[in-house]
Amino acid sequence: MSNEFYEKLDAMIPNPRCSLEYTRDYELLIATVLSAQCTDARVNIVTKELFSKYDIFSLAREDPKVIARIIYPCGNMNKKSVFIQKIAASLVADYDGKVPNDRAYLENLPGVGHKTANVVLSNLFDVPCFAVDTHVERVSGRLGFAKVDDSVLTIEHKLMRIFPQEKWNRLHHQLVLFGRLICTSRAPKCHECLLRDQCKFYQKNKS
Repeated sequence: MSNEFYEKLDAMIPNPRCSLEYTRDYELLIATVLSAQCTDARVNIVTKELFSKYDIFSLAREDPKVIARIIYPCGNMNKKSVFIQKIAASLVADYDGKVPNDRAYLENLPGVGHKTANVVLSNLFDVPCFAVDTHVERVSGRLGFAKVDDSVLTIEHKLMRIFPQEKWNRLHHQLVLFGRLICTSRAPKCHECLLRDQCKFYQKNKS
C-alpha cells in the first residue's frame, strides 16, 4: 500500500484508539462481549455502572439474573449475563482474575469469539490483529480490499496480506473510526473522504 494511503487515513483519523472505556484488563474483555449488536457508546454507559458495583471476583459470584438487570440496555441481557458470570468465574479460577495473553484460552470462554479475542489481544498485549467488525467489513468492500460478500474471516486474511504486520493494530482502529464517522452505512460523507478516488462506492454513485 502506498504512503499516500496512510497519509490520507492519518489526516482523517489522526488519533485512533479503542472506543470502549476500561481501566482493568477484564473490563475490556467484558465490554467487548457486551458490544455484540450494541454500540460502544451504550456499552460505556452500562459498564460504568457495572464496574462501579463489581470487580472480577464479585462478578464471578453474582447471580446472572442480577447482572442482567444492569446490562439490559445492551441487548440479549440473559445470554450476555451468563457469559459475563462464567467468564469472571473462569478468570478467577484459572488466572486469579487476570486476562491471559492466550488466544486459545480466550476463544474457549463463553461469548468470546475470534473477533473479541482480536480486540482484547491487540489492545491489552499489542498482538498484531485485524478485528473485522461491521465498519471494517463495509470499508474494506468499498475501498476494494475485499469483496462485498466475503466472510469476516476472509476479509481479515485479505487485510493481513495487503498491509504490513506492524500497521495492523493502528489500521484496525482507523478503519473502525473511518467507517463510524465518515464512511457510514447510510449517507456516507464522501465530500469529506480523502480516499474517495479509490472508492468503488463513490465511483459508482458520484453521478
